[in-house]
Formats: sequence, C-alpha cells, structure tokens
Amino acid sequence: MTKVKAKVKVAGFSVSLDGFAAGTAQSLDHPLGLRGEEVFQWFFPTRTFRQMLGKEGGETGLDDRFARRAMEGFGAFILGRNMFGPVRGEWPDDQWKGWWGNNPPYHAPTFVLAHYPRPPIEMLGGTTFYFVSDSIEDALQKAREAAGAKDVKIGGGVETVRQYVQAGYVDEIHLAFAPIALGQGESLFSGLDLRALGYRTVEHVPTDRATHIVLAK
Repeated sequence: MTKVKAKVKVAGFSVSLDGFAAGTAQSLDHPLGLRGEEVFQWFFPTRTFRQMLGKEGGETGLDDRFARRAMEGFGAFILGRNMFGPVRGEWPDDQWKGWWGNNPPYHAPTFVLAHYPRPPIEMLGGTTFYFVSDSIEDALQKAREAAGAKDVKIGGGVETVRQYVQAGYVDEIHLAFAPIALGQGESLFSGLDLRALGYRTVEHVPTDRATHIVLAK
C-alpha cells in the first residue's frame, strides 16, 4: 500500500473579490482589521465555527463542510505573529497568549513566526504555541516533525501565506471568495503568480455566501 505523503495546506482562507484577506489597522478591537470580518460571513454561521466557541447549533451545508476541512486533520499549524496577536516589537511580558482564550481552536503544536524569542505556551485542548525566530524553513521543518503523518496548515496571516506560497512550500490552497469588495487592506495576491507557481483549480464550489476555490499543484 502506497503511503500518502503529508501535505502543506492553506485552508479556509477568506478573501474579498478585490483580493484582500484582511482589513487595514489591525488592533485589539479589530483583530481582522477594519471591515476584515466581512470576508468571513460564510464561516461565522457554520456549526464548525460555533463549536469552536463552545456553542451548539449552526448551519451544516457546504460552507460548514469546507469550514470543517479547514480545521480538522492537521498535525501542526504555522502562524505569523500578526495572526497570534497585536503586540509588536519585543514581548513586554508573558500576558498575551493569543486571541482565543485558554482553549485555542488548533489542538495541535502551533508555530508562531516571531523575530523575538519567547518560551512555549501550553494551552488547554492540546495547543502549544512555539515561537520561531529563525527562517520560515525552520518553522516548517519543526511543524513537519511535530505533525508526523498528518498535514501542516499555514494558518495566516496574509504575509505568512504569501511567503510560503511564493517559496513553493504549499501543496494546496483553499480560498473562500466573499462576494464583497474591501477596497483596501492586505492583498493576498500581491507579487504572486499562481499559474507560474504551478497551481491549477481542482475544486470550484459556489454557495450563497462564498465561492470556494481549491488550487493544487
């Protein structure tokens, strides 16, 4: 039996019609930037999202199927520092432990790209944040080792996804295009030539709130 090679994926990554995956001016009050939450309107009503918040109910259609795929089955995650929190520069203390409270949604080793070192943070539910101050390759190597036979997810933010895609490390990209234009924000496609990088569309599923596109090499 042929062993299936573990993959590096971007999944459930929301983007506006004009190519922005986050708004401007990220802050404690606006984790996704100004108007950034508008590109996630397909995700918020799903059962998967509500379960992440410890709530019941939620929709179970196609959007939920893609939401579940975007969170399940990963053995490790990689995040940029912006995705972890709004703190910039050297860590002032150990108080900030992410946006998600004591039980983050990752439930696996999660590697945060940061220029400034910090001891690992063990959270509830199986998530441990490790801070990697070397290269994106070093973070990926650590994530692969931690994930074992499971896939690695590049969880964001925008600059982190762009770096890994441009470097050729991402095998599959699931984008959820929201039917809105943000006008400004963090551009996902700036400097990326997805065709030249070898990506082709392998899934194309429209729903009422998004169009899900899966690209693979």
